[in-house]
Amino acid sequence: MTSDTEEERIFRENYVNELKSKRQDAIRDELEEERRKVNQQAMKTPGRRGEQIKNEEIDREIVRRYNMSKNKQ
Repeated sequence: MTSDTEEERIFRENYVNELKSKRQDAIRDELEEERRKVNQQAMKTPGRRGEQIKNEEIDREIVRRYNMSKNKQ
């Protein structure tokens, strides 16, 4: 894993805040919709760092939510 530049770190922080506001429930899974959009964009423009960062942060957000729900039980 490469270390982020200052610009990438700011981009990552902003994207994490955006992901936290997305809903994830039985009716509408906004995180999955976001992942589909990111993957479609990654197919159009492969190798872009932005899509790599977004995929990493979506994975982290899903794990964070899973751990939160597990701790509540």
